[in-house]
Amino acid sequence: MGAFHSLPESKRYPDGEAEYAVLLDRYNTVLDELFAGDDVYVVTTGWSEVSEHAERPDTTVERRALHPEGTLWTTVDDTSDPDPDFHLRWYFYADRRRWQRGCLDRLLRAVADDTLSGALVTDPGLTRMYHPYDGGADVVLPTTQERDRMRERYAGWLSAHPRGY
Repeated sequence: MGAFHSLPESKRYPDGEAEYAVLLDRYNTVLDELFAGDDVYVVTTGWSEVSEHAERPDTTVERRALHPEGTLWTTVDDTSDPDPDFHLRWYFYADRRRWQRGCLDRLLRAVADDTLSGALVTDPGLTRMYHPYDGGADVVLPTTQERDRMRERYAGWLSAHPRGY
């Protein structure tokens, strides 16, 4: 779909509560449109080197504080790099909840500050996905018509870059 910017003029990080209010409003407005009144899965991630056999403590503490309901859903080993020192194990934690505006504000603030990455919100059918990150969010929708309608509604929040990021 492209990148929705979380702050005006493509500003990446907020400088104070007024800008946090803007970015949380933008995050929540799109999340409301995607999931209002529906159940969602909230997914967060952790990682380690494959050889470590346990999630790195520096990723665990913040994730647990911000997503205490998340239970280990699955792990995925990425061994595509020819150098074994770069083989990673990803841990995916998920919980199911009813979407309510503001229910993820603490988590979204941490994402905006780049202290938590790899968050995802999706419907139970995995047809609508919202991936926030520092500076914005990506949205995946099931049809091009839905994508185009959302692009039109929030055109001022989209990247001006020709490739959409």
